[in-house]
Formats: sequence, C-alpha cells, structure tokens
Amino acid sequence: MSVEFDRKIHKTLADANLLLASYVATGRLLSQRREAVSPRALPEYEELRDQASRLKKHTIENLDYYLEQLERNVAARGGKVIFAKDGAEVADFMVRLANEKGVRRIVKSKSMATEEIDFNERLNERGLETVETDLGEFLVQLAHQRPYHIVGPSMHMTRYDVADLFTRNLGVEHETVPEKQTMIARRVLREKFLKADIGVSGANFLVADSGAVVLVTNEGNARLTTALPRIHVAIAGIEKLVPRAQDLAVFLKLLARSSTGQELTVYTSFLAGPRREGELDGPEEFYLVLLDNGRSTVLEDRDKRQTLYCIRCGACLNYCPVYRKIGGHSFPWVYSGPIGTVITPLFLGIGHEPALPFASSLCGACGEVCPVRIELPRILLEQRAEVNQARSRDTQHRLERLAFRAWAWLMRHPRLYEMMGLMAAAAAPRTEPGTWIRRLPAPFNAGPAKAWSSGRDLPPAPSRSFRQMWRERAAREVR
Repeated sequence: MSVEFDRKIHKTLADANLLLASYVATGRLLSQRREAVSPRALPEYEELRDQASRLKKHTIENLDYYLEQLERNVAARGGKVIFAKDGAEVADFMVRLANEKGVRRIVKSKSMATEEIDFNERLNERGLETVETDLGEFLVQLAHQRPYHIVGPSMHMTRYDVADLFTRNLGVEHETVPEKQTMIARRVLREKFLKADIGVSGANFLVADSGAVVLVTNEGNARLTTALPRIHVAIAGIEKLVPRAQDLAVFLKLLARSSTGQELTVYTSFLAGPRREGELDGPEEFYLVLLDNGRSTVLEDRDKRQTLYCIRCGACLNYCPVYRKIGGHSFPWVYSGPIGTVITPLFLGIGHEPALPFASSLCGACGEVCPVRIELPRILLEQRAEVNQARSRDTQHRLERLAFRAWAWLMRHPRLYEMMGLMAAAAAPRTEPGTWIRRLPAPFNAGPAKAWSSGRDLPPAPSRSFRQMWRERAAREVR
C-alpha cells in the first residue's frame, strides 16, 4: 500500500462526521434500491439484468460496427464526431473550438468521463472558464475536490459544510437551510447559463441507430446546458453505446432503480444533433467527442472487458462495506468503490496502486447488485493474483516470498507443524476470555511483523490444538 493511500484511509477513519454522512447517504440509497427492485415492485428484475448483460456483451464485442453506425447517424443529423485518444486530445479540440468561435465561458453538466481526464483543470490552465452546473459537482468544484461518489458527488458534505463553502467562495451569508442553499446555487448558476457560449455534457447512453445522446438526470441542469448555449459538446466513453432505441427500455428500467431507487429519473433527454429549421430551441452546432482513454486496452482483454458494461449506477458503492468505511476520496482515482477498484488498474496499470485490489472484503455484494452482472469479485481475485505475480518479480518482496516458502514447507511436515503450533500457543500473550490479541509480543512486534499485525487482530490461542482434540475424540470412540 502506498503512503498516500494509507494516509487517506486513516484520515477518513478518523473523521466521525464524514463516516456518519457517508453511512447515512449510502444507507438511504441502498434501502431505496432494495425496495425498487423487490419482486413486488419489479418482478422481472432478474430477467432485465440478463437482458442488459447480453445487450452490453453484444455491443462491446461489435463495438467497431456500432461506432461507425453512430458516426454516420450523427453526421446525418448535422453533428460532427471527434475521436479522442485521451484527455490531452479532448482539451486540444476544445481549445481549438473555443478559439475558432471566440468562446471563453463553458457550462458543464455532470460527467464522469470528463472527471477522469481532468477536463476542467486542463481548460482552466488554457484560459477557459468551466463551471459545473450539477449541484453536487458545483459544490466539489468550489471545494477543489473530486466527486466522492459516482451518483452523489458531494455525498460527504453536510449542510453546514455547504454553508461554510458558500460563505467562503460566494460571499453570501452563512445559510444552513438546504432549500435556501439550493436557491443560492440557482442564482449563481443561472447567470452562468445565460452567459455561456458552449455547453458540455456527458452521455448515459449513445444510440447507434439514431445518433442520439441520452441524458438521465434529476435536476434539469443538463437540459439547460445542452439547449441554452449556441454550441453543445457531448463527451462520452466509447463503451456508452447501445444498438437501438428500443434497447434503452431495459437500461432505463435498471439505471434509476439501481442508483437512487426511482422508477425513472425526473428528466430523460434524447438529443440528436443541432437545432433544425423550425425548432424553437437547441444549439446551433453539435459535436460528439468519443473518448478512448484506455478503453481499447481493456477491450483487448476478453476476460475483463465486461467491466465496460458498467452503466455507472453506483449500486456497488452503496453496498460495499469497504467503500462505506473508507469513503470515495481514499481511492486513488476518480472512480471509487468496487467498480473503481477493478477499472483503475485496467485503465492506469496494475502498478498504479498495487494495494487497490485488496481493498475489498470479497463479500460478493457488488456482484449481487450489479444491474449488468459484472463479475466484480472474480475480477478482483484475478487482479490480486496479478499483483502477487508482479511482486514476485520485485526484489523488495524477497522476504515475503521466503516466509511463504517456509510456511509451505512447514505445512508438508505435520509433526513439526504441530510442535510449532504448541510453541506458538505457549508464547502467545494471555488475554481475557472472548477478547482478541491486538498486539504481538516482543520480539515479534517489530519490522514486517509489526506492519502486518497493525491492521489485524488475532484470536486468542486455544487451550488445546485441533490435533489434540481429534486424538481425544478418537480415544473416546475406541473406549
């Protein structure tokens, strides 16, 4: 585990208010989801999951075909498609477009794809003002933070945190009533909407057979972002495709229920190109930026490409005991929780944070609730094996390898194993009945052993070993 990863985890664990805010928010979301997908509310839920998984598998395995189809249909409706390898290419395109059109102000709706490429920071460095319009994203932008949760970016903030943030950054009175805080944000953002020349959105889905961009939101900010400015730029990962409009029925039934427990979100928008003749609103120009940023590399791995099925519902985060304990900001990249744990090594390399695949209890809850049936626990196990293989090539882990070899040798010699067990039990510290050993005795509480035991409690040594009890049982049966 890197020093930074360890520091962030311990910082979160030491913040009782943060833990409470996270537990309350995720607990509410998982309770709402549980009710929304119950057999009473949605009897066909498991069948829908099967359909969604099959649709995603088909699309990902035929991605080249559907990308070409999407490009043709976007162009047919007056839009332009730009393929971008990474964040630098996206930023270069946006700067060229802004300079060509004389633009300096950009409003943006919620988009995890732009978060992963540091979109705001890249454009701000090059003289463009970008403003988040989703309330949660607006808050974390003011706080100079990353989203805490895929669905609830500011889940970690209390209303008192928001009051301090608004007073410090917007110069308003210290207001702690949530409804009034919302009105403050609305006043600020409405002015930004009216002055912006470019609106940037993400995409929940891209429909290949129509060229439509589908946005699923609850606030309506995405509609203002895409309709008021004269230019709309949608930025989406290449995996967001679905083949046909009728396929959306499956995903729309699953997405809102899995993320917030709603049957449908408040707004579901279908956007296809710029404003056409006779239409009253909409942008004059439309651009669709299709982002790779490592997705092609994931696509090459037939075993793990299923991670591209993810529809970013956040259900796995809400059910994960590790995420609920260490929080979204402890994770080393913008994606957190179980899905972040598996896709961060896939996108950035297994060496980016080798401890990440081990930040899981392997309880299996993430796989149980995933609406598209991504096998998250199995992929985590495979990534742990990859980390261990990488470590085996690292001279820094020679001591660990020697220890495991010694253990394997000892396990092959039963009598010696039993004798060592008796010696360990005799040397183990005495504890009160029912309590565990929290600290190893000297000389075992130093060096690697101290580091290993710092995050582990050991059960008290039993009065008799298993082998002793087995022999006693056998003796009684003979009598």
